[in-house]
Amino acid sequence: MALAPQASINAADTAWMMTSTALVLLMTLPGIALFYAGMVRRKNVLATMAAVVAIAATVSLTWFALGYSLAFTEGWPWLGGSGRFWFSGFEYLKEAGQLAVSHVAPNVPESVYAMFQLTFAIITTALVLGAFVERMRFSAILWFALLWSVLVYAPVAHWVWEPGGWLAQMGALDFAGGSVVHVNAGVAGLVCAYALGSRKGYGREAFEPYNLAFTMTGAGLLWVGWFGFNAGSAVAADGRAGLAMLVTHIAAAAGAMSWMLGEWIVRRSPSLLGLCSGLVAGLVAITPAAGFVTPPAALAIGAIAGLACYWGATGLKHLLGADDSLDVFGVHGIGGIVGALLTGVFADSRVSGATGDVLTQAIAVGSVAIFSATGTAVVLFLVHVIVGLRVDADSELLGLDLAQHREHLGSS
Repeated sequence: MALAPQASINAADTAWMMTSTALVLLMTLPGIALFYAGMVRRKNVLATMAAVVAIAATVSLTWFALGYSLAFTEGWPWLGGSGRFWFSGFEYLKEAGQLAVSHVAPNVPESVYAMFQLTFAIITTALVLGAFVERMRFSAILWFALLWSVLVYAPVAHWVWEPGGWLAQMGALDFAGGSVVHVNAGVAGLVCAYALGSRKGYGREAFEPYNLAFTMTGAGLLWVGWFGFNAGSAVAADGRAGLAMLVTHIAAAAGAMSWMLGEWIVRRSPSLLGLCSGLVAGLVAITPAAGFVTPPAALAIGAIAGLACYWGATGLKHLLGADDSLDVFGVHGIGGIVGALLTGVFADSRVSGATGDVLTQAIAVGSVAIFSATGTAVVLFLVHVIVGLRVDADSELLGLDLAQHREHLGSS
């Protein structure tokens, strides 16, 4: 990393990356906040939203203090260096006509690239929340976000996306986060669900979602924001970004339709929640493949993912026996695994020059899953020692809105 002349920066690429950064942040705020809040019970809606906002703020600070440097500076195959620790290294020198650029993205200011990657760190950490909503202490959520974003997310991002990372050197393909974001978050969510145990009354009483209109609105924001997520990962305003945008949309539509059809056959009725879950499944699965595949391949990836994630959120969830509250593993974990493996099947060298290898993709998925599970368990242990993990039974019964925040929704 070094200072570069201002004239070396591509204005169109920079404008697209700034736009993409805003789109990806929109996926969390308010996308994930609405998507998750609509599915929890009324007494936990505000607590869920508060957790998403707090995670975004916490990870923003840890990212520029430690995470970005560990993920995206040159260092070792396992971890980056310390060159961007403590908010340093993002110079813009107007009089000298120079600014900082990253070796990963030399055509845009490093400040823009670091902000873009921050939004990925935020949403990955926020996704894990869905596995343990309605029962974790707010203070524990803050500590979890702080530690997990640095100790688990940043190393995995380095492995896959920094050119010297060991999975990047192996040739693993992950265009926008199939393993880094979705397998990582999905496995972490499953570990959290096991560690915290089931919600009181889980499996014995109906947990009615507060407002599926919130969930649909959040899903819509995710669909739109995902264009920044995937097309932005081209780090250029070019034809590859355009193709990534197209295949993202096709996969989302295919995922929604295949989940809907599966649910229609099994339950005899399609649901709004199923449609929303299916479109997210398609988006998750196309994420690692978006810069490597053609539209017909995207159709297949989305359709397969919709059915696989429907099974993940129903049959597999029953087999695993964990109260993964909002199906983080069933949708993001399974969708990320399916997408990563199918990237190895469908990657077209004419699109990017890269050819896929299913074995390499499987090694990447397995490595990330093992590291995420182990790292998450360590983080949960540390958080348990520091502040404790779970609210008491009375607080859970009352609801976290009142018990943790002394707030509640107004009368309907």
